[in-house]
Amino acid sequence: MKFDSDIGKLARLMAESIAGTSRRNAILSEMRIQPGDTIIDVGCGAGHLLPHLAKAVGGSGTIYGLDPTTDQMEQAKKRCEDFQNIIFIEEHADKSDLQDESCDSATSTQALEYIPNVDAALDEITRIIKPGGAFVNISILWDHFKFFGADEKLNDKVHEAFRAHCSHQMLPMELPGKLAHRGFSMIRDKSLAYLITKRDENSPARYTEAVMANFALTQGMTEAEVSDWKSQLEAAEQQGRFGFTSFPVLTVGYLN
Repeated sequence: MKFDSDIGKLARLMAESIAGTSRRNAILSEMRIQPGDTIIDVGCGAGHLLPHLAKAVGGSGTIYGLDPTTDQMEQAKKRCEDFQNIIFIEEHADKSDLQDESCDSATSTQALEYIPNVDAALDEITRIIKPGGAFVNISILWDHFKFFGADEKLNDKVHEAFRAHCSHQMLPMELPGKLAHRGFSMIRDKSLAYLITKRDENSPARYTEAVMANFALTQGMTEAEVSDWKSQLEAAEQQGRFGFTSFPVLTVGYLN
């Protein structure tokens, strides 16, 4: 499915942007990493976080990068080829094949909301984390992920079509309860929300717009409607009334 490759490309571009850098810094500041730790990145994608984790745990530590997508794993392996302490697992989040309590901590960035059975993935993450270990997750409040500047009715139609792209629109609202049910405590959330008002070539807004437009076509919108939406956003930017907002939330908890 073409949208799968679009999402992979979007994830890589987002990871390479200032938004991606901010997310990695936020994760690293929460994980309390020690030399020799074993850490898993669930849904590691193209592996942007993995080298940072590998450096933090040192040669005596181990980093697992888990992702089910062959294209993303190939990107990750290429990015991490200089690191001997990174092990790749091409599996879904509910099947790591690791031993119980084998990881000091776990992290995941914008992956869980795409898993239909997110509870099975959380069960697996809980199983492999040692008592006292942290789970640090970033997911988006998709109801607050929005472009501004196009005709309201047309804009709403595009965004409503895009809702079908993931399984859990508002996972950060549900995640604290799910973690508490699995024995996590000291659970807290941190907003990583941002606003963009320019669509330059390096802007997450520009390539997100392209992905949303392509997905809207798969959901039955006409090419004329989608083209009109994109033109209206461009005009809005030229007139100084364009905006794009995203609301990522970092959730952290510690397993009892």
